[in-house]
Amino acid sequence: MNESTSTVYVRRRAELARLIGPDGIAIVPTASEKRRNRDSDFLYRHDSYFYYLSGFAEPNAWLVITGEGETILFCQPKDTEREIWDGFRLGPSAAPEQLALNAAFSIAELETRMPALLDGRKTVWYPFATHPGLETQIGGWLSSLRARVRYGALVPEQQGDLCRVLDEMRLFKDSGELATMRRAAAISAGAHVRAMQTSARMLRAGQEVREYHLDAELLHEFRCHGSQAPAYGSIVAAGANACVLHYRADNGLVRSGELVLIDAGCELDGYASDITRTFPANGRFSGPQRALYELVLASQEAAIAVTNSGARFTEPHDATVRVLAQGMLDLGLLDQNKVGTLDDVIEKRAYFQFYMHRTGHWLGMDVHDCGAYLEPGEIGTVHERKDPLSGETIKDRPARILQPGMVLTIEPGLYVRAAQGVPEQFHNIGIRIEDDAVVTAAGCELISRGVPVAVAEVEALMRDAALRAR
Repeated sequence: MNESTSTVYVRRRAELARLIGPDGIAIVPTASEKRRNRDSDFLYRHDSYFYYLSGFAEPNAWLVITGEGETILFCQPKDTEREIWDGFRLGPSAAPEQLALNAAFSIAELETRMPALLDGRKTVWYPFATHPGLETQIGGWLSSLRARVRYGALVPEQQGDLCRVLDEMRLFKDSGELATMRRAAAISAGAHVRAMQTSARMLRAGQEVREYHLDAELLHEFRCHGSQAPAYGSIVAAGANACVLHYRADNGLVRSGELVLIDAGCELDGYASDITRTFPANGRFSGPQRALYELVLASQEAAIAVTNSGARFTEPHDATVRVLAQGMLDLGLLDQNKVGTLDDVIEKRAYFQFYMHRTGHWLGMDVHDCGAYLEPGEIGTVHERKDPLSGETIKDRPARILQPGMVLTIEPGLYVRAAQGVPEQFHNIGIRIEDDAVVTAAGCELISRGVPVAVAEVEALMRDAALRAR
């Protein structure tokens, strides 16, 4: 870690120390390694909170930050034999200088040192409900400390959820984070282009195309450009599979004349990207496919238009729903004689049959990143209503006000399963279009448009690939 990089983590830790106050102490473990089967582990991925504060990616480590700004790392000790098998360890001796810390100790010393570090603190902060057994472990340290009150020990009186503090910090991305996210989005966009062109090229050459062929192209492009891994399980869904929201890339046949929905993004240096494109497998939209696709695209454009500083987080969704609902009426997906006017469709959520998810989410170190979706200063304002579909009582609170530096996705969709009363030409068509948007003072910056969305541009991209297959 170079000096400029370490400065970012020092600044974040200093800000956290300020927020928890001089009588507080924060405890942040990283993620544990996960066994896949027998003696094989899943690919390791650090805890996002821990990495946000340290930039340290090794497993089996804890970070302790005091309210005075002192930072202590507990990590794996140097071990020549284990490093032969598992790779390099930084170790406690080198960690303070490399990571700009005050001190570092072996993880073996965690249990014995923590009670003393907690002694005299008013509040112990840690991420609630994120690490199984963490509350019990901290409780054990407090119990050990309580056993020494007759010798003058002082047990913390309060516990605070560190997620609440760190979520607010992580919600606003700095210039370095945004630069990394732009690179991640560019890599992912290239991967989508590669998969789209591969589909057209293979079909033009008369080859069998399976979903896993396209998934392989995504992974190839991710890794070739420095991404460490996919940010989430890639969705490669051909034909009717696209109507399954969380479908995973499998062995489904990619047929000429059907659509393919790909929802995939890489992770780069701890930051996620998240892009969805839907395209004709052979490079040419049919009439019904084009009609639904252009409706979804129009709804996304409406959402993009209201994604700006000062808007509420819910405004892009509301704009999307209004466009989609009108389109459902116009195309006959909804019968106006049964569902009523546009306002009736929205009020009764009659559109839910074909559009059942929100239009976006926060994006950052996690693909569904942390951060409050409600405006912090307005949480006490509550409006209760009854959900027209479930009958549940919903407590509406004012949505978060968008500000520069926030990053969110904009991802409307339509999913038309075969059902009675649904026009047959639209059966089994699933479409989603998703882009990553950085909120700016003037509106929003779409950082994922390295892969086209307009019908003519998508068809041109795939036509060029198909011609090269001749």
